[in-house]
Amino acid sequence: MLVRAISQRLLLLLGLAISLTTGQLSPQPEQVHLSVTNDPTQMVVTWVTQSPTNSTSVDYGTNRFDRSASGVQEKFVDGGSAKRVIYIHRAVMSGLRPGQRYVYRVGSELGWSDVFLFTATKSGSDWPARFAVYGDMGNTNGKSIPFLQKEAQSGDFDMVLHVGDFAYNMDTNNALVGDEFMRQVEPIAAYVPYMTCPGNHESAYNFSNYRRRFSMPGGDGEGSFFSFDYGPVHVISFSSEFYYYLDYGWKQAVYQFQWLEEDLQRANQNRANRPWIIAMAHRPMYCSNSDDPQHCTNADNLIRTGFPVGSKQRSRIFGSDYILGVEQLFYRYGVDLIFGAHEHSYERMWPVYNQKVCNSTTSSDNPYDNPPAPVHVITGSAGCVEGEDPFIPAGLPWSAFRSDDYGYTRMTVANATHLMLEQVSVDKGGQVIDSIVYVRNKHGSSAFNCV
Repeated sequence: MLVRAISQRLLLLLGLAISLTTGQLSPQPEQVHLSVTNDPTQMVVTWVTQSPTNSTSVDYGTNRFDRSASGVQEKFVDGGSAKRVIYIHRAVMSGLRPGQRYVYRVGSELGWSDVFLFTATKSGSDWPARFAVYGDMGNTNGKSIPFLQKEAQSGDFDMVLHVGDFAYNMDTNNALVGDEFMRQVEPIAAYVPYMTCPGNHESAYNFSNYRRRFSMPGGDGEGSFFSFDYGPVHVISFSSEFYYYLDYGWKQAVYQFQWLEEDLQRANQNRANRPWIIAMAHRPMYCSNSDDPQHCTNADNLIRTGFPVGSKQRSRIFGSDYILGVEQLFYRYGVDLIFGAHEHSYERMWPVYNQKVCNSTTSSDNPYDNPPAPVHVITGSAGCVEGEDPFIPAGLPWSAFRSDDYGYTRMTVANATHLMLEQVSVDKGGQVIDSIVYVRNKHGSSAFNCV
């Protein structure tokens, strides 16, 4: 026993010495972040070490570390020229009391993380769910990070939805940039669940840095598409990138579309418990930025319409000139709100379907009072090295509010009928520059009649 303890101590000292001299090859935990499952009594924690460890575990409890769970360690080889290796660890904290605050730390006998706090997911659906929503946030010029850190640690929101594009880019410099980004968001992501979707800046090496670094529930098992329930909301995350990176496989887009329809069918059957359905994907179906004709002014936006089938014969077979477009699918199943990013700006749309604006017929004061079509919001201005994107001066018919201020979106789903959106401007010191109250007394496909 004594020999074993001395050996473990020597390994720890050796790891620390290497870390201090090279900044690498350390068994010390870093890049800690949380994610939910569909079980409110669980929380997943993921972290990285630069060298392998002899164990992987999380200690947690309400006031002290009276519980421990073992996890798994995965060797990840980045696709860059150095074939750099890091070790990704995952563990599940289970048996949590819904709504209870916990302390935790992660690591092994070779090193432990700082102590972090989180609140377990509340049970049921009759409680307000608070989100921070944004995309396109990088290491350089990540202006929203300190504001988000303050709000996360103050308990101002319960969860982050990061709508693609991380670090700029996670694979850069043999994935050292990805490590730095995950360290930068640790003061946010170690305190509240950090839920994600892939963006175009994650595409290198078949999205491997994205697929390995995050731990998302269900779907394809690698975070490309998945869903979860949270309060009165069913959240769907899917990959817009399957429509643009077909060299990684056409079957991915087909599989995702089939999964989306099945998931939406189940979600509609559970609408009495989770009335709101909110989707997110990186690239937008609607926008009015002047530097992006691929998405904003393209009537055949691939995500919205799907792929052209190419011939009259194939059109007859499929019953349409296009296949795998999600706009019609989302309309048919009554998806209430769709978040996008990719444009480095904020834009809120009028309710829109098939490029037709359909404002509320029940309220002249609030076009979001039982609107007859889904609502789209672009929130890609969290801050990155590429700067901001300009707008078409006159806008497009679906543009309701636009801003190129750096910032992020707050969403509070108050109950079964009311949802609030606020856009926070970092440039204006945290001022709310746009807000709406979205009212939906009846959810589902029958609530939409934008014809």
